[in-house]
Amino acid sequence: MKAFVVFTLLALITLSHSSIFPSTHLETITAPAATTNNNNNATVHDVLAEHGLPPGLLPDSVKSYSLTEEGQFVVDLENTCYVQFEYLVYYDRRITGVLKYGSITELKGIEVKRFFLWLNVDEIRVDLPPSDSIYFKVGWINKKLDVKQFESLHSCGDGVAVASPPPPRPCGGGACWTDFLQISTEPLREIQLLLTE
Repeated sequence: MKAFVVFTLLALITLSHSSIFPSTHLETITAPAATTNNNNNATVHDVLAEHGLPPGLLPDSVKSYSLTEEGQFVVDLENTCYVQFEYLVYYDRRITGVLKYGSITELKGIEVKRFFLWLNVDEIRVDLPPSDSIYFKVGWINKKLDVKQFESLHSCGDGVAVASPPPPRPCGGGACWTDFLQISTEPLREIQLLLTE
């Protein structure tokens, strides 16, 4: 019963930062007028590395980017994108935020799939001095991951398994309804792990 209450409470709190599907709407965001790059040939991945962040935080499908002196950035991708890291990550066509050394704050346009929900990633940061960890803030939860998975660039679709649906099976006497109504305890175990990490 206690686990059910924790799960229900977490689900209600998280719904304000999540949806069942990744965001598919495009907001109109005006790119900052004054942009600056230390090197006109620098890619956004180079800029991430210059700010102490792993270059693989963004996929290799970046079409353009702008960065103001205050650190506000806009990154435009060729298309929406999914990349499988430890978790499935969705990138909108436009990603915005504030870049500082060792962190990205006010992040919009990146979501992560947990259970059956898509959750907005609000902030990304690394330890200073650098360690083997990177931290993702999703709502009020901070998730610590191994930074190595973000050190190399990924293409859209990398590691995303497109599995065919399971073959249909006969439903004699309502057997399928009982399968449908069974609730797995795996999400409850994962919530406990999220809260204790």
